[in-house]
Amino acid sequence: MCIFGKGKNLRSFLALTERSYYMSKFTSLLALSLISTVSLTACGQKQETGSEKKAVRELDASVREHIRKNANSTDLLTGELENKKIKWLSTWDINPDESGKNVPTELAVFQERYGGEIECIKVEYKDRYDRLSQAINGGEGIDFFYAGDLDAFPKGAIRSMFQPADDYVDFDSPLWDDVRDFNDGLEWNGKHYAVAVQVTGDYCSVIYNRKTVQEAGLPDPAELYYNNEWTWDTFEDMLDKFVDPSNQRYGIDGWWFEFGLIGTIGVPAVSLDNGVLVNNIGSPEMERVQNWMYKLYNNNFIAIGSEDYGWEDKPSYIAEGKTLFYPCGLYQFYNAPEIWKKNFGEDVFFVPMPRDPNADNYYIPVGMEAYTIVEGADNPEGVGKFLECKRFVLYDDDTRAICDKQMYEDYGWTDEMIKMKDSMYELALANPVIDVSKGITQDCGELIDNSLRLTTRGVPWNETYDSISAVVEKYIDDVNKSSNQ
Repeated sequence: MCIFGKGKNLRSFLALTERSYYMSKFTSLLALSLISTVSLTACGQKQETGSEKKAVRELDASVREHIRKNANSTDLLTGELENKKIKWLSTWDINPDESGKNVPTELAVFQERYGGEIECIKVEYKDRYDRLSQAINGGEGIDFFYAGDLDAFPKGAIRSMFQPADDYVDFDSPLWDDVRDFNDGLEWNGKHYAVAVQVTGDYCSVIYNRKTVQEAGLPDPAELYYNNEWTWDTFEDMLDKFVDPSNQRYGIDGWWFEFGLIGTIGVPAVSLDNGVLVNNIGSPEMERVQNWMYKLYNNNFIAIGSEDYGWEDKPSYIAEGKTLFYPCGLYQFYNAPEIWKKNFGEDVFFVPMPRDPNADNYYIPVGMEAYTIVEGADNPEGVGKFLECKRFVLYDDDTRAICDKQMYEDYGWTDEMIKMKDSMYELALANPVIDVSKGITQDCGELIDNSLRLTTRGVPWNETYDSISAVVEKYIDDVNKSSNQ
């Protein structure tokens, strides 16, 4: 089953996109560590409020008691743990910190049902895999590692950095019903090396300001979306009517938009089909979206990187009415309301990426909240129990309501924002297409990441394709040959 479904100018642009690439790695980490109503509190990211650090918050006693009763009365969380501690290697701590966020609901479930605790071993993002290798070779017994950055799998399975989770996670349990097929699509050599607890739809959205849209006489993208009219065509038409750089009216800003748009065709650059990697960069769908992005460039609709805009993204231009669209992850809104309102204005809203009118379904960029069990883990059983606690929060409506409440209290979201985010998650789960190119090798991931952006800087797609197709195919062939299948 497949669920994841030149010359001087080119060299100059590749140098520029190097900055884009590493920034996208950083924002990917933030977005995917803040990907759901469950994991919003789990990240331990400091809030950029400019104020002093707050004391670590504890759950209200009545809330914790409510969680304890739910966790101990269900027959979905079974067994006990002799070893209560699991060790987590990451750039962010699952435990609460001085940012003022509450104890994550899933951590509270783990604590109350199993007496569990999580020890965090912090690491810089760029050093994650070096530190992980060091820990494995040194027998440190690190238990789990994040796979939602999309660069851990299948690379970590091939290099024996991770072990199968099948002995520790019961994928036949009702807890895993809605993500069972998705997890089966992540199998490598018939085993689950990455465990996805959730398919996420907030990987990239279109952020805009309703006041700007209204004053320009344009339709509200949210209304277009709910009327099934939010497509490439209406997206492009709004840009055509708004953009006028000579009057400081810009089109598309941000570091995310290329892969946000590519994600709408339903065909990833590299897919995993029945345990075999497949190169799709030569597909008709990829050619179509690349040619369309080239058209957006030629029509001056892409602000970031242009001569009069520069390479610095300007989210405040959304608030000021200067920029129409800022495609980015919803992590921008997983912060204190005064922060995201300062960036984007009081009238900010968001919608999914526009639908490809020629695709067979409504595809959007899909992420996953996923974890791996590290080779040589001291407590793989504990990791399995913690992941089932995360699934329980998603599965049990009463427990999830506790978690949803934080969207209102900590982040100032409205019912309308919750409704739109939920709709994006429904789209993602209905059509879960994941690009695994970053999980092949670092060189392959960087090549594809940089190259698939080039049409948005004036390089025709055929030139890019001719220069990279054989190289990408070689990377993929090498990995497929390394499989035991």
